[in-house]
Amino acid sequence: TAAAVRLFRKMNGLFAVYKPQGVHWKHVRDSTESNLLKALNSCPPPAPQLALQFQLLSGGENCSSKDVVLSPSMVPTLADHPLVTGPQFHKVHVGVGHRLDAFSSGVLVLGVGKGNGVLEHLCKSHVTRDYTLEGEFGKATDNFTHTGRVIEKTTYDHVTLDKLERVLAMIQGANQKALITYSQVDLHTQEAYELAVRGLLYPHGKSPPILTGLRCIHFNPPNFTLEVQCVNETQKYLRKLIHEVGLELRTSAVCSGVRRTRDGPFKVENALTRQHWTADSIMQAIAHFSKTTRKIRKSGMYRQTAGPLNSSTQVQEQTRSQTEQINLEHVELSSSTSDTVVDRETPVTLSEGRTKQ
Repeated sequence: TAAAVRLFRKMNGLFAVYKPQGVHWKHVRDSTESNLLKALNSCPPPAPQLALQFQLLSGGENCSSKDVVLSPSMVPTLADHPLVTGPQFHKVHVGVGHRLDAFSSGVLVLGVGKGNGVLEHLCKSHVTRDYTLEGEFGKATDNFTHTGRVIEKTTYDHVTLDKLERVLAMIQGANQKALITYSQVDLHTQEAYELAVRGLLYPHGKSPPILTGLRCIHFNPPNFTLEVQCVNETQKYLRKLIHEVGLELRTSAVCSGVRRTRDGPFKVENALTRQHWTADSIMQAIAHFSKTTRKIRKSGMYRQTAGPLNSSTQVQEQTRSQTEQINLEHVELSSSTSDTVVDRETPVTLSEGRTKQ
């Protein structure tokens, strides 16, 4: 129908949903696809076409007559009826950006229609992501989570907020060194120095998970909460980070929660909760993020058309690209409305940032 076709043409863009803990990202994708299909196929069908049909009438008093009496009439044809043809739409492809595993919750960016191509640009754009990590001192498990098999129990009375913050500073220092290494810029140049001062360096090409920000926002032993900004991370790496923090404090710790609060320009306050995974709410979210989608598409097209860089223009190109990235992450979001898992190199170890005591 015309109404369904118009609705289908509007399903182009990106939007964010809030994935609950314990729910697989495939279930989120399938639920949104199903809701969009129901909306498309529930549009009222067009008025049935009429066909001319002749009906034979009885002769009445002239029944002995050999004349045939026909009466023309217009009757609806059922050839295009939904009960005959079936649903008009059978598939709506919804793509998933940086995925979240079942243990984690938070912002999950989805794309529909032409938005699936924009998702690829988003995954390659080196945007940073924010997480809130819940930790618990006193035990270690086989999978670094509080639900795993306990393999060790330790005391934590000696752990203080000051000691924790010093360990976090050491970890951040090691990651800052790795960020400079993988950015592949010559820090002896003025442009590279300005990038480093302004915090605009980002890893060039493939790199291990790198933390660009790390701080404690809640400390009430045995429980504590960390706020993390990172690139190229996986949720397993973040859970292991809690474990390594415990080891550095001469105790043990497990992760009790991983929550993504931002994925580039998509923030948690603009993510659709489960009761709003409906076609109407999704269409409003797509319209809300239309400006952001255009910026991501434009940034991705620029990187595709740019040729190979020589050594004299590499720093200038990274300056321009990273400036566009910072602008992308700070798009104003006024209204409140898969991590693609790949094999990474060995993550940055804490020993790289240690200094001799």
